[in-house]
Order: sequence, then structure tokens, then C-alpha cells
Amino acid sequence: MKLTAKHTIYSCYMGYVTQAVVNNLPPLLFLTFHNQFGISLDRISLLITVNFFIQILVDFLSPGIIKKTGYRKAALCSFLVTIIGLTGFYYLPFVISPYLGILICMAFNAVGGGILEVIVSPMVEACPGQNKEARMSMLHSFYCWGHMGVVILSTVFFTTAGIGNWRVLPALWALVPAGTFFLFTRVPIYSIPGDDEETRPSVSIFRQKSFWIIFFIMICAGASEQAVSQWSSMFAEDGLKVSKTVGDLLGPCSFAFFMGLSRLLYGLKGEKLNIIRSLKATSLLCVAGYLLTSLSPIPLLSLAGCAVCGFSVGLMWPGSFSLGALMCRGGGTLMYGMFALAGDVGCSAGPGLVGIISQISGKMTVGIFTAMVFPVLLLILVSVLRSQKQP
Repeated sequence: MKLTAKHTIYSCYMGYVTQAVVNNLPPLLFLTFHNQFGISLDRISLLITVNFFIQILVDFLSPGIIKKTGYRKAALCSFLVTIIGLTGFYYLPFVISPYLGILICMAFNAVGGGILEVIVSPMVEACPGQNKEARMSMLHSFYCWGHMGVVILSTVFFTTAGIGNWRVLPALWALVPAGTFFLFTRVPIYSIPGDDEETRPSVSIFRQKSFWIIFFIMICAGASEQAVSQWSSMFAEDGLKVSKTVGDLLGPCSFAFFMGLSRLLYGLKGEKLNIIRSLKATSLLCVAGYLLTSLSPIPLLSLAGCAVCGFSVGLMWPGSFSLGALMCRGGGTLMYGMFALAGDVGCSAGPGLVGIISQISGKMTVGIFTAMVFPVLLLILVSVLRSQKQP
């Protein structure tokens, strides 16, 4: 069977499912790490920071390396190191220092996730077809469906096999990158706009004001998303005193579902939306979600706040990528790599701030309330961007 652009897009969807596994499986185990190995909240926060710091470094280095190796080899490498990282959870924390073992596994996952973040969006953008903004949002929605799958299937595993057998779970999830590895050995790879002399912009993206505004919007988008996403499971279990099953299903699972729903709706109706106005509206909704999550005295309302946050942040990441494609045309792999770098800076800063403030105050609700600064800054930056140029 001859494979086409459609198969390339589907393979990229699976690439983002792998990214969802990398980022969202460890947080489901944070309380287990805390209880079984005695790892403190600030050290768990450091795990998140190191994860995204490595992804930032990979984002920075990848464009130059990918230009030499090509997208296919980069993709295959990303899946291989992710398989190593996920399977490593089975044995490394038990043969060396538990914290060091977990850190090494997350480092391998971060390398694989960082490469995927740089290559998947431009690969989809390069595929022939219409309505690329909607296609981009559909792509990013698969991160959310992957996140949901991680939570639901992991919860089923914990319920049937017991939390004591948690080390088997990451090895089972390694089947996802293993399957996607074989897909990427066969699908066609298309030329990325901006990576050749004919499509390269005459003015460097680094000299464009709109690029730098979108760069900082991406930081705020990543922080707004992960500040709640990374801590929602532990917040539900430890802060709201609900069971792990209820906490995972109503915390990170509801967050992922509504984030995916937001991206799916944008994918279906994206061509009719003004991206800047939509980003301003979702920033305001995100602030409301943070307030509900952190200030509500009723646990179920706090969990509902997580869902509101999920829906509100859904547009931020793909919307920012679409703005970059519109306003910095021909930016190529370098532009997408820089935006991924910015997003990962935010993904590190958001949960890092929550963890530090929660440790200092002794209340995770205080940490989550503090992280509300990120959607507020995003709203300000989008307003500034509107005065620069209208897409």
C-alpha cells in the first residue's frame, strides 16, 4: 500500500500521544514516589524542572542537528530514547538511588519529548492540504487524548494490579513509542517551508517584533497549561483528600478531556475564529479557572476549576503556533524549535513555581493561586500583539 500525507499526519498524531505519555505519566506517580521513597515536594518539583529544562536544551539544539540528519532519523531517535526512559522506571530506581534513577528515566524521556516537540508541528504544517490552522489544532488535541488515555488506562492498571506494581506500568506504555517508531520508518516526509533558500524569509525572524511577542506568549501558554496539569493528581489526592482513583479521573483526566475538547472544536471551526480574540477570551477563562481551583472551599468545585483550566488552555499552544505561521511566514524548523523552547520554559516555570510556593506555604492551593500570573501576562502580551499586526 502506498503511504500518503494522510498517513504522515496520523503518525504525527501518534507522536503527540507519545509526548503525552512522557509528560503526564510521571505526575500520576508523584505521591507514590513521595510515600515509597520519601522524596519531598521540592525535590519532586525539581524533577519537573529538570524534565522541561532538558526539553528546552533539546529544543535549542535540535534545529541545527535536524538540518543535517533529516526529520525521519530525528523522529526515530526520539522514539528510541523514549523507550529507554520508560522501560528504565522498572529497574533503575531499585538498583541505584531511587531519586537518581527516576531522574535518569525522566531525562531520557525529556530528550525524546523535546525532539518530538520540534519536529511534529512543522511536519504536519508541511503536508499538502487546506485549513492548516485547524489541522494544527487537531494535532495538538491528540496530546490531550493521549493524556486522557494515560490517566484512564493507568487508573485501570492501578485498580486491577495495585499501586504496588506501578513499575510495570511505564514499561507497558513504552509500547506506544515502539509502535510509532515503525510507522515513521515508512511514511513520506515533506519539505519544511523556510528550510531551503527558496522559502526562507528575507528578514530574520529574530528581527521581527511579532516573533518575540509570540515567543513570550508561548512561555505563558506552557506555564498556564502545566502549572495545573502537572500537579492536579497530587492536588486532588493530598490537598482535597480524595482517593487516587477519584483524584486521577476528576483531576488530570477532566483537565485533559476539556483541553482536548477545546482543541477539537478549534480544529473543526478554526477557520471561522479570530485567533487573537480567542486567545484573549481563553486567557480570561483561565484566570477564572485558577481562582475556582485555588479558592473554592468545596473539593468538587476545585476539581471543576481544573476542568475549566483545561478548556481554557487548549487553544493557547496551537493558537500560538498558528500565529507564528501567519505572522512569521517561512520561519521553518528554527521558528518551530524556538517556539517549542519557549513553551518548555513555561512548562518548567509554571509547575516549578507551584511546587516552590506550595512547599513554602504548606498549601498547594496557594501555589496554584500564585501561578495565575501566567494567564494574566498572556492576556497582556496578546493585547500588545494585536496592536502590532492583525492576522
